[in-house]
Amino acid sequence: MSIQNRRDRHAPALPAHQPDEDRFHVIHAEDVQWRPFAAFPPAARLAVLVGDPSKPGPYVIRVKLPADTKMQPHRHPEDRIYTVISGVFYIGLGAEFDEHKLTAHPPGSVIVLPGNQPHFHWAKSGEYVTQVTAIGPLGLAYVDSADDPRGGDERWP
Repeated sequence: MSIQNRRDRHAPALPAHQPDEDRFHVIHAEDVQWRPFAAFPPAARLAVLVGDPSKPGPYVIRVKLPADTKMQPHRHPEDRIYTVISGVFYIGLGAEFDEHKLTAHPPGSVIVLPGNQPHFHWAKSGEYVTQVTAIGPLGLAYVDSADDPRGGDERWP
């Protein structure tokens, strides 16, 4: 038996791949499929890049808000990592929308948002795109149910 075969027999079993991570592939910007998302204002768009945000496990999505679109105060149960892809991402913390609490983050910025932290967004200076990396399932609950385009239903989507 070769040394390599002996090593392979004693190597720990590799974990199963996550959905969409079992093969090498590339998603180019022009292949991203933007769709309306029931929990967002009508003009906002969401694209699922990797995984299934409705299920347990890692996922990567992108969120696009056109100029002057606001996301009223809401929270997500899952911890999130936002990466600003384009535009300026304005985010504020708190249960009430307060323009003075907004902070501006240019492309390349990474924002860590702990789960259940009330926050709000505004595409104050033009359209922005953020990429969100998290462990699902994705949840989104508005602080004030009157702000929820779904009529208060906080399930995906």
